[in-house]
Amino acid sequence: MQQIYEFIANKQTISRVFMLFLCCLLLSIPTFAQNSSARITIHKKNISVIEALKEVEKQTKLSVGYNESQLKNKPSISLALEKATLENSLTEILKGTGYTYQLKGKYVIIVPQEKKEAEQASVKRIAGQVLDEQGEPLIGVNVLVEGTSIGAITDMDGNFSLEAPVGSTLSISYVGYTPKTLKVGGANKYSVQLASDTKLLNEVVVTALGIKREQKALSYNVQQVKSDELTQIKDANFVNSLNGKVAGVTINTSSSGVGGASRVVMRGTKSIEQSSNALYVIDGIPMYNFGGGGGTEFDSKGATESIADINPEDIESISVLTGAAAAALYGSNAANGAVMITTKKGQAGALKVTLSSNTEFLSPFILPEFQNRYGTGLNGVGSGSAVYSWGQKLTPAARYGYTPEDFLETGHVYTNAVTISGGTDKNQTYFSAASVNSDGIIPNNEYDRYNFTFRNTSYFLKDKLRLDASASYIYQQDQNMTNQGVYSNPLVPAYLFPRGTNFDAYRVFERYNPASKLMEQFWSDDLEGGDLRMQNPYWIAYRNLRNTDKKRYMLSFSAAYDILPWLNVTGRVRIDNANSLYTQKLYASSNTTITDGGKNGHYTEQREYDTQTYADVMANINKTFGDDWSLQANIGASINNIKTDMLSYRGPIQENGLPNVFNVFDLDDAKKRAEKSGWQEQTQSVFASVEVGWKQMLYLTVTGRNDWASQLANSPQSSFFYPSVGLSWVPSSLWDMGRVVDYLKIRGSIASVGMPFPRHLTVPTYEYDATNKVWAAKTHYPIGDLYPERTRTYELGVDARFWKHISLSASWYWADTYNQTFDPQISVSSGYSTIYLQTGHVRNTGVEASLGYQNQWRDFGWSSNFTFSWNKNEIVELVHNYKHPETGEYITKERLEIKGLGKAKYILKPGGTLGDLYTNSDLVYNEDGYIEVDKNGNVAVKDDYLDDIYLGSVFPKYNLAWRNDFNYKGINLGVLLTARIGGICYSATQANMDLYGVSEASAAARDAGGVLINGRDMIDAQKWYQVIGSQSGLPQYYIYSATNVRLQELSLGYTLPTKWFRDKMRMTVSFVGRNLWMIYCKAPFDPEAVASTGLNYQGIDYFMMPSMRNLGFNVKFQF
Repeated sequence: MQQIYEFIANKQTISRVFMLFLCCLLLSIPTFAQNSSARITIHKKNISVIEALKEVEKQTKLSVGYNESQLKNKPSISLALEKATLENSLTEILKGTGYTYQLKGKYVIIVPQEKKEAEQASVKRIAGQVLDEQGEPLIGVNVLVEGTSIGAITDMDGNFSLEAPVGSTLSISYVGYTPKTLKVGGANKYSVQLASDTKLLNEVVVTALGIKREQKALSYNVQQVKSDELTQIKDANFVNSLNGKVAGVTINTSSSGVGGASRVVMRGTKSIEQSSNALYVIDGIPMYNFGGGGGTEFDSKGATESIADINPEDIESISVLTGAAAAALYGSNAANGAVMITTKKGQAGALKVTLSSNTEFLSPFILPEFQNRYGTGLNGVGSGSAVYSWGQKLTPAARYGYTPEDFLETGHVYTNAVTISGGTDKNQTYFSAASVNSDGIIPNNEYDRYNFTFRNTSYFLKDKLRLDASASYIYQQDQNMTNQGVYSNPLVPAYLFPRGTNFDAYRVFERYNPASKLMEQFWSDDLEGGDLRMQNPYWIAYRNLRNTDKKRYMLSFSAAYDILPWLNVTGRVRIDNANSLYTQKLYASSNTTITDGGKNGHYTEQREYDTQTYADVMANINKTFGDDWSLQANIGASINNIKTDMLSYRGPIQENGLPNVFNVFDLDDAKKRAEKSGWQEQTQSVFASVEVGWKQMLYLTVTGRNDWASQLANSPQSSFFYPSVGLSWVPSSLWDMGRVVDYLKIRGSIASVGMPFPRHLTVPTYEYDATNKVWAAKTHYPIGDLYPERTRTYELGVDARFWKHISLSASWYWADTYNQTFDPQISVSSGYSTIYLQTGHVRNTGVEASLGYQNQWRDFGWSSNFTFSWNKNEIVELVHNYKHPETGEYITKERLEIKGLGKAKYILKPGGTLGDLYTNSDLVYNEDGYIEVDKNGNVAVKDDYLDDIYLGSVFPKYNLAWRNDFNYKGINLGVLLTARIGGICYSATQANMDLYGVSEASAAARDAGGVLINGRDMIDAQKWYQVIGSQSGLPQYYIYSATNVRLQELSLGYTLPTKWFRDKMRMTVSFVGRNLWMIYCKAPFDPEAVASTGLNYQGIDYFMMPSMRNLGFNVKFQF
């Protein structure tokens, strides 16, 4: 136990050192002497306030920080300054604007005047009316005296009235219109006309390859998520924070816990054998997402992934490209859509520092229902078994009251971050540091991650040359990350522990054995037997240790040069390296099945090296021709090289070795296994995109990409071409559509994209047989002509805004994925183990839509967004009249069985889905169609039914989400409700609990006197459940509706008035929660949690780690 306490103490020390580092970093920020001795000369007429401040910045070499949106509408001024002091110059420039200045070292900060300064002027009552472009009154317009809290809101006739100092400035704002300012002079009544906010209609979004384009020109659906939506309620893997915020995207949280991998599928599952997960792109560069997977059946190891390493505080925004046309410029990686991540960079102006600290408490969200009123034994008596809980009903005094919650703990997640940004117009710098430290609900489960990022952006040659360099370092370690499966999974013994036995006796999980002179596992031999190989759950937590230690760095550099105002060239390069070490230490006296018979312990050491190198160059054209025509074109080339190497050793410690001394030199020579694997892929590409616009109303976009992929080696095909074409029509840009419709866009696109195919298909490969220490025969028959697995997509959509406040976006799509590459399980010659065919056809059709509303009534604001997604997945064809490459015969296959669990199988059939579950097992029925019961009251199972018994599809029919955000005088409330409608899930956990008699269902049946079947026969509960619950259960009795509705996120925050801190700091305190309330769910586990990021095991629970309910608070400081 001393080791445990030392580990906890070390963890606390690491967290304290990290926080001390952050504090020292802030204290080390240099303070510069004021350069107030500089003299300023400005002789200009009709110069804007912002231009004047830039001139001050240029002549004094100081950094001037200001809010551009508040100063840009100030009246122009005329200046005649000759060698004026800094103070006099700033006073003259800011006179009458309602703003003043503060000098802080090397920085000048423009701030609103204190209220008392405005009150020195004469105050009078003024009135006014606010109208729109058609002269109609606007209701609910905010009118505010700048630099004060004095304000009003317009009434039904657009009128307002308030008291304002003469010479002050009124700020007039309304959602959907360009803000306006008004100088208060001698008049007592004013009329103000607001213009529609064309910038809102011309919003720029980030698309493929990091290319920025106007929203109205896009012919496909792009959805944006801002950084505050990711950091308000944080997740160690920020991808989970996207759930419910984007239509058409299904995000399943991994059961691996904090930092675990996530499954992200856009517009349905497309591939029979390959990944359907989305592509991740960081600042225009695709990132290979190493990791994922995890234990599913026997091995229970959890898994994280590369994208989970990203610090959410470094993210500026995310664009989600759900359609193939949107991501077509990524060619062979684009079939599943893309998540475009734009990271933060330094901002010109005064130094800005943000500190945030988040603490969350974790508890299980959904657990099965357990019983503790029936004790250990069989057939209603306390004998016959020491592991099953089919004994007698315990009196209240005899009950130990054990439930698995007694083993689980309250978990914690501590997230701390600091960001620093600042610079001049010519040079900006960004730095961030963050830590995530978590202890899970399973004892001794840990996850820690430390992120450091530095980025610098510089401008040269009169801003024609832009250089951007960034470096990130990530150190991540986890311990006992558990997914699902039975070996070394503490949930198995915790759930199935016999209820008539005292669990407290096993909390001290090891005892000293004088014979072996070792601390050995304390556990009953009776509990250890069986297929589940149960051990003391605390022994698993502390003596079956799994540790991962990963170090990763990313280096990026980009350069852009403006050759002409409408022509520039850019180049980018990124190196992404990760080195990880995984170890598993099974201490002596662990179950010998998992130690491969070793009595002194078992050790695994695995080292993995992952590298991605990417580079591209592009020429970009952005030119207008007269008033009617515009051209935006991009042409470039890229190279993407991905490599991974893995070396591992595993085996039991030899008999004459030192027990519990873990190293590769002390392993049993006869049983140790050495494994070395690796692969390398390279794709060279050229691509082009052309967008032609007419009258800012009609846009035609054509893209093309050609990939030369290394997987094509020895194939007649040397490359593949991926095209797309789209049309966007914006009638509201040319014609007035009345007061109802402010914006309308109709769009359509067609694209053909591909999916990376498996490696080495064109060449024979060999596999090393570690048991016999020989090379095995060729593994697969080599494919001669290799063609890509293509997805052809058709998309139609509409985007609109009504009454300035209501927004609508809807898309319909039809996607055919054909030429699937998979193993059809057909015979092949003896020289090969399998043969891959390129056939099959999967179709996804669906609708995705979002409806939003946003408005502000003086101090109160409300924004609401509802998203809806419907997808229909269908297998059109598996294998039909396919010519066998060896025999020449034509093959048709109407059924393909792939992985499942126990008696539940994924079986693919034309007309079905890729998520259809079947079984060939059922109870024996008599001739009358009733379950057959023999004279002893027993039922029997038949496992060889010829007809497949359909259980359902694990895919949802609909996904819904409704988000509401309210704000009032610094108070912010955010609520997110999500729902999944349709689909099924299967719980092998519930089956085993029924088998062992520890489920509430088994106890309720005993209370009722048995189980009623056939509508008339009552049979013994034990005889029933030990039949239907054996071998992970008869699936039809453990299938549940996956429909669920939940309160997914809730946040309540308050931003303290800045005047409390003399306008030098902004502080926000928030209460945050995730998975707070499951409003509706019939399954005994969370149907949205997954054990694997691949296709297999979706919707299957086999002692899966429960999903988490998070409750916590967040404090954020901005300087």
